[in-house]
Amino acid sequence: MNKQILTRFSVAPLFQSTRSLSAVASGRSPADLVITGVRALSTYTDRILPEREIWIKDGRIAALRPAGSYRSVDHAPRAVYDGQGGIIAPGLVDPHVHVESSMMTVCAYAEAALLNGTTTIFCDSHEIGNVADVEGVEWMLEDAREAALNVFLTVPSTVPATDASLETAGGDLTPDKIGGIFDRWPEAVALGEKMDFVPLCLGDERSHGIVSESLRRGRPVSGHVYGREFVAAYAASGVTDTHEAISGEIADDLLEAGVWIFLRGGPPTTPWHSLPAAIRAVTEFGADPKRVCLCTDDRDADDVFAFGMDWVARQAIKAGMTPAQAWSMGSLHGATRFGMDGEFGGLGGGRRADLMLLNDDMTVRNTWYGGVIAVEDRRITSALDAQLSSARYRYPEAAYQTVKIDTVGPLTPTLPLGPVRAHVIGVRSAHDVTLAHEVLDLPQAETWPELLDAHDLCFASVIERHGHGNGIAHGLLRGFGLTEGAVASSVGHDAHNIIVAGRDEASMRLAVETVRQTQGGVVVVREGAVVAQIALPIAGLLSDERATAVAEKTRILKAEWEKSGCRLPYMGFNLIPLSVIPDVRLTDKGLVLVPEMRLTPLFEPVPNA
Repeated sequence: MNKQILTRFSVAPLFQSTRSLSAVASGRSPADLVITGVRALSTYTDRILPEREIWIKDGRIAALRPAGSYRSVDHAPRAVYDGQGGIIAPGLVDPHVHVESSMMTVCAYAEAALLNGTTTIFCDSHEIGNVADVEGVEWMLEDAREAALNVFLTVPSTVPATDASLETAGGDLTPDKIGGIFDRWPEAVALGEKMDFVPLCLGDERSHGIVSESLRRGRPVSGHVYGREFVAAYAASGVTDTHEAISGEIADDLLEAGVWIFLRGGPPTTPWHSLPAAIRAVTEFGADPKRVCLCTDDRDADDVFAFGMDWVARQAIKAGMTPAQAWSMGSLHGATRFGMDGEFGGLGGGRRADLMLLNDDMTVRNTWYGGVIAVEDRRITSALDAQLSSARYRYPEAAYQTVKIDTVGPLTPTLPLGPVRAHVIGVRSAHDVTLAHEVLDLPQAETWPELLDAHDLCFASVIERHGHGNGIAHGLLRGFGLTEGAVASSVGHDAHNIIVAGRDEASMRLAVETVRQTQGGVVVVREGAVVAQIALPIAGLLSDERATAVAEKTRILKAEWEKSGCRLPYMGFNLIPLSVIPDVRLTDKGLVLVPEMRLTPLFEPVPNA
């Protein structure tokens, strides 16, 4: 099987196929494939139509017909597939996803996506942009071109997330650089989530300059906003979608402001499952779902398989939508948001034959990609397996050399000589991405364990890893729950410096050294040894292994993470340096108070002590 069979470019543009498609649709020419004996889920009318079949030619849909119609035409199809009463539906369209969060390359990610019926994604690659600037974004675009998936880029808009006085990143995507990506890459179809919503609403010149580069080219702008008080200014700044609606009330505000809503469904034990609250804008407040989509946002390799877009659609059904409405929100609506509903998201003539066959419980049985069956009976086919095994993109050597650490200074702060007031990072819960700024008065102590045990604390440090001095900042976590050893990650959002937490210097140093040696990764250390590790040598973000291998290592890591007592999941741990989310964050420059966006020392004198 030629490796190009399962790429987006193997299906010719519609303008090259109209004559052959119309010939098949009118019965004057044979179809390549007929999928018959199915019910058809119409995303155009939100209905499930009985007894239908689909005629396919050159990777595109020629016609949707009553079941058995192919028998009455003069030209027999080249192949017939019996859907055995299943529901045929358009492939799912994910309008907002970060492939880097899966720790897989785009080529590898396609396996999990297709198993879950997802055939098109709109990816914001700001993680690799923060590490390797424009070059990193273009590595991922080259990767995407060889993937068995329709992949479009929403160009990273906030790299770095804050100014250089608050953190050190490896990339700096200026307005001119972003404009260049738009001009060079036709896959760059929108501006990615504008995370710096406070500066944007306050009129920051650079933020608005970046938005302008997108708008002047007729590209839409994606968003990321917390707080109803920001909605009006955010919409007025040109933002027309967001996935960060975490309540029905703000979702309703955003819809009325002309902003598309992407309902984010994620594993219920994580902060990424905001769909049940936000969908209330439709199910309780009466908003029409025509400008409401579903999305995944962030998934680790394990959760990509278990909680894909199909799972999110089923969650929408659970929340009150009909199956047809939910699948429309998961396919046609996302395509429409980006002006691609003539290509994806429906069963109309001329659309790509990116299809899935559903069981009655709305689980995915089969997936066709460009008319080629890639998943059958929940298993990948030989065509997809061959591509995943041998036809994946190879990242250049520079991508494997991004953890640039020469020496690492002390990873724990010096024990105070007397009583101090400490600015502490408080972990609220496993489900809350916000971190509390807590102020503790710590008494004089002989050893650190006395203070750590008495106040439920552990150490945290962030180390600059982009070759700009390897600066280190120290902090204290309260309520993190780590009982012994250390954990470390090179996926410290968004600058992606190394974050480490631990109970002692030796364990923290072993964890950091392990990450350095593998040029990136996530590590758990306990009893003086590494007990779990995912090596991420590509930009310190991605594995170069198959999806199933990365998923298995992720399952082991999560189990060991929990055994170490960590109350915050490792993906939440990676957000500790993300200085655009309240209330306090730790970067390589120090403790950042949000939204004041200023640094504060770890220790201060106790007033009147």
